[in-house]
Amino acid sequence: MTDLADRTGGPTPAPAPSVTAPAAPSSGHVTPVVDVAALGEQLLGRWADIRRQARTLAAHPELHKIEGMPHTEHRRRVFAQLQYLVENNAVHRAFPKSVGGEEDHGGNVAGFQELVIADPSLQIKAGVQWGLFGSAVMHLGTEEHHRKWLPGIMNLDIPGCFAMTETGHGSDVASISTTANYDADTEEFVIHTPFRAAWKDYIGNAAIDGTGAVVFAQLITKGVNHGVHAFYVDLRDPVTKDFLPGVGGEDDGVKGGLNGIDNGRLHFTHVRIPRTNLLNRYGNVDADGTYSSPIASPGRRFFTMLGTLVQGRVSLDGAAVTAAKMALTTAIRYATERRQFNASSATDEEVLLDYQRHQRRLFTRLATTYAAGFASEQLLEKFDDVFSGRTDTDEDRQDLETLAAALKPLSTWHALDTLQECREACGGAGFLIENRFGSLRADLDVYATFEGDNTVLLQLVAKRLLADYAKEFRTVNFGVLARYVVGQAAGVAIHRTGLRGVAQFVADTGQVQKAATAIKDEASQRALLTDRVQTMVAEAGTALRGVNKMPQQKGAALFNKHQDDLIEAARAHAELLQWEAFTEALGHVEDPGTRKVLTWLRDLFGLSLIEKNLSWYLMNGRLSMQRGRTVGDYINRLLVKIRPHAVDLVDAFGLGPEHLRAAVATGAEKTRQDEARDYYRTQRASGTAPVDEKILLARQARTAKPQAG
Repeated sequence: MTDLADRTGGPTPAPAPSVTAPAAPSSGHVTPVVDVAALGEQLLGRWADIRRQARTLAAHPELHKIEGMPHTEHRRRVFAQLQYLVENNAVHRAFPKSVGGEEDHGGNVAGFQELVIADPSLQIKAGVQWGLFGSAVMHLGTEEHHRKWLPGIMNLDIPGCFAMTETGHGSDVASISTTANYDADTEEFVIHTPFRAAWKDYIGNAAIDGTGAVVFAQLITKGVNHGVHAFYVDLRDPVTKDFLPGVGGEDDGVKGGLNGIDNGRLHFTHVRIPRTNLLNRYGNVDADGTYSSPIASPGRRFFTMLGTLVQGRVSLDGAAVTAAKMALTTAIRYATERRQFNASSATDEEVLLDYQRHQRRLFTRLATTYAAGFASEQLLEKFDDVFSGRTDTDEDRQDLETLAAALKPLSTWHALDTLQECREACGGAGFLIENRFGSLRADLDVYATFEGDNTVLLQLVAKRLLADYAKEFRTVNFGVLARYVVGQAAGVAIHRTGLRGVAQFVADTGQVQKAATAIKDEASQRALLTDRVQTMVAEAGTALRGVNKMPQQKGAALFNKHQDDLIEAARAHAELLQWEAFTEALGHVEDPGTRKVLTWLRDLFGLSLIEKNLSWYLMNGRLSMQRGRTVGDYINRLLVKIRPHAVDLVDAFGLGPEHLRAAVATGAEKTRQDEARDYYRTQRASGTAPVDEKILLARQARTAKPQAG
């Protein structure tokens, strides 16, 4: 196999097609230049070397998805690719040093995120094997479990499943119905699926390949249910691959995407496993059936166990950003070559990227991708800090959980939106499978609902925001809270942050252009975005005050009444986190030209958020009508400024043709367009070009016009 060590180096963006960008509008200022190499290095982040290694591996044809392959063949190919990863030392980073790992949690996820470049099915199947199945044994088990199972999991001798989700319960893990009753007479747990809705469903590796599984079930001993715990269960004979007695299952069949993964269903009929197969880091059962745990609170114990598995959300967050980078690189390169309609010339057609609407479609998403990328790197660093033990307090873990729950929904939704928009921006060519938009869109579709349904995750974030709000105002009476919200609506926040001066300037002078200059200010954007989050949380907190003291049904009804408001507040909070991450990243850019262009891009992101929620700002008195009208105008001016740097900004992603594998990103369109222009230019020069009927009629009309006098 290829030695990766001698194939890594600095970021090497694919050479962009030779395209002459339009000159920036003349303003007497020197046009800034982007330092693509330095920016590319910054985008690679803390684990730059590992990302480069992973991209080198992802460029190997052996790992690439073959479009149109039947799902049965695709499954066999992807399983073989897992062994390829093992042989290339790509799977061991996170595991304990005692079993041959490196205990590099952040580096492991960074490398995993890049596998989406090769084939999302490979990425997710690798995630099932090592990121879920292996990680569950590692984080929920003890050293005895590590020695027994991790070597086989790492080298693929034990292909496995992460059997948590049930047909009847997806995101509501606490309510799963599979049971694990302890039998003290035999010192065994009895794993049982009591009814059809309790079958484990959508489980990767369950249909064909998995021989073992970490099964989540309600632990019952001495007549007491101690909640959800994880158990190691053998599924199949490793030689014949037949299910073991009491274990059964079905193939989920063909899916909307990710068909290289053998998702399936599992069920258990009184399957007995040794007591020691309980992964007992957070809860143990002695031989006599006595339960003990280092965490007294059942609720806290449950969330602690699930919190150890947060890396799935961290991984998907970064993988989604990578997919968006791939789509934008392809679409923007194509848009610099493809010509359509001769709006400003009698002979030459316009380059697509010179159209304002095309810029709006792609540049706003490019800005969001940069923001999501910087936020994703912060999330990964937080994850590594917690799992390395450097900052591993309860508060740190809660912050990590909340941050992952906030960012994963936005990045996965953004990736799907970007893939679709880039597909449309490439017209019919974008619909061809050779350009990968449709394939990636189908494969990433499920990212929005697995490792936590996006809407449910945002509700988790909202509850955390409410809890923090309640702490802040714990000693404040209801009257003060009510005045706080009313004050917000009356514009107190604008007065407090100094924004009122900008808005008042418009009202007093009507000078819209100067107001637009003010709204692009970093402090103004931060204030507007922050104030929206604070106000929305405050209003929800006031509406839900005392809900915990109400009868259960009444409290649930009140919470449900405000659920949509809470989720919107959580989304606004996540967008603010992305904006802050982008702004913080600007502080680390040394090159003045790069910093100037990235500041325009950050402003485009911030103002796009404000424009998207302009009705809220207007209805709540945060912006005047006159001021609101300036937002779109300034966005359009930013598009013009960013246009000359668009190719540099996607080149900084460092994705070469071996990564994109899209025909429209190869420069072929420029060759075709140049050939066409040369053809017509030669024809015109020869004097043999046919006369256009419209031109002929115009000439005839001028000739027939009566002469004066």
